[in-house]
Amino acid sequence: MGRSCFLRRSRIIYLGIVVLVVVLNTAAWNSTAFSDWYITYIFPIWVNVYGRVTGLFSFSMGEWLIVAGLVLAVLALAFAIVWGCIGLAMLFGAIKGVDPVMAFGDGRPDMEEKRERGGIIVGFGRFSRRFYCFFLWMLLAVSLIMTLNCFILYHASTFSEHYFGTDDGEYALEDLIKVYNMVAEQCNSLAGEILRDEDGMVMYTGSLGKDGTLLDMEDKARELMRQLGQTYPQLDGYYPRPKALVWSDFMCQQHMQGYYFPFSMEANYNDVMHILNFPATMCHELAHLRGYIYEDEANFIGYLACAESEDIFFRYAGYLSVLTYLNNDLYKAWKEDRAAYEKAAAAIPPVTVDVQVWEDNVFVTEDEWERINGKALIDTEIVDAAADVFIDTNLKVNGIADGKISYSRVVRLLLQYYRHQNDSSGQ
Repeated sequence: MGRSCFLRRSRIIYLGIVVLVVVLNTAAWNSTAFSDWYITYIFPIWVNVYGRVTGLFSFSMGEWLIVAGLVLAVLALAFAIVWGCIGLAMLFGAIKGVDPVMAFGDGRPDMEEKRERGGIIVGFGRFSRRFYCFFLWMLLAVSLIMTLNCFILYHASTFSEHYFGTDDGEYALEDLIKVYNMVAEQCNSLAGEILRDEDGMVMYTGSLGKDGTLLDMEDKARELMRQLGQTYPQLDGYYPRPKALVWSDFMCQQHMQGYYFPFSMEANYNDVMHILNFPATMCHELAHLRGYIYEDEANFIGYLACAESEDIFFRYAGYLSVLTYLNNDLYKAWKEDRAAYEKAAAAIPPVTVDVQVWEDNVFVTEDEWERINGKALIDTEIVDAAADVFIDTNLKVNGIADGKISYSRVVRLLLQYYRHQNDSSGQ
C-alpha cells in the first residue's frame, strides 16, 4: 500500500512538472511581457543561488554534467539493445517450442539452471526499470532547467529594444564605414601600445581593479560587466567567475570560443584559443547570465564591456572582437554593389588595418592547430560541421528563423548603438 501510494505520488509529480514545462514554454512563445517579467524577477534567483553554489568549484561543473549525461544516454541505449536481444531470443524460443527462460541455452529442462537464468533476467529487469525511471526523471530535470535558464530567454525583449528604442533599419553604407574606421583606428593604435614578449606575442600581466587591487582576467571581466550594469540595469548583479574548459581542444575543433551552461549557470571559455579572444568571450558568456541569450547581443555586450575598459589589453581585445564582422560586411557591400561602394569610399575612405592587427586577430595559433589536429580522435571538419548543425537547429527551434546567420547581427547593433550615442549627444 505504501509503495503503491509512493508510485502514484511520483507519477502525479512527474506529470505536474511536464505540465509546468509545457505551460512555461507556451507562455514564453506567446508573451514577450511574460519573458521580460521572468528575466527581471525570477531568472536572477537562479544566478544568485545556483550560480553561487556551482561557482564554489574551480572546474566547470557543466562540462562534467554533459559527460555524465552522455554516459547515461549510452547506458540507456545499451540496455535497450540487451532487452531487444532478450526479446528476440524469447521469441525464437517460443517459435521452437522451448521454454523462454531456457531459450538462451540448449533448451534442456535443468530446473537449477532455469532458476538461475530466470533470477538473472528478473534481477536485470528490476535494475533496468529503476535505471529507466531515473533516466526519465533526469530528462525531465534537464527539460525544466533548460526551459528556466535558456528557452524562455529567447522570447524576451532584445537589448536594443530595452535601451536603444525602435530600429528603423535604415543605415547608409557611410554609417558602416564610419564605425569600421573607428574600430580599425583603435585597433591600429592599441596594437602598438599593448605589452608583448620578445617574439611579439601578446602578454597579459593582470589588470588594476577600481579599488587599485590587481585582478586576474576572470575577475576583471566580472568587474567590467558590473560596471556596464550601471548604465544598463539588467546587466547589474552577481557574476560568477568564468571557468576554463578542460575539453578546450574539442571546443577549438567546433570553432567555439566559449559556452554558457544553462544547467550549471556557468560562463565557460576555451583557454586554448589566442589570448586576445579571452576578454570579450568571458564578458560574452557572462552576458548570458543576465538573460541575454542571443549570440549577437552577447557579442555586442562583450565588446561594449571591453571597449569601455581603462585597461589597454581589454580595450584592444574588445575592438578586435568586432573587427572581422565589420570587415566582412564591408566586403559584402563591395561585392553586392561596387559602384555604390566606390562612391561611399570616395567620400569616407576606409582605414587600412595594420598587418600586426590581422596577425593578432586569430582564433587559434598555427602551432596549437597542429597539436590539436595531431591528436584529435575525430577529424576537425566533421566536428565543426556537426557543431554547426547543432547550433543552427537549436537557434531555429527557439524561434531564430535564420539560424547561425544571427551571429552577424552584431554589426547592426554597433550601428544602432553609435547612432543612439550621437543622437543622445545632439550630434
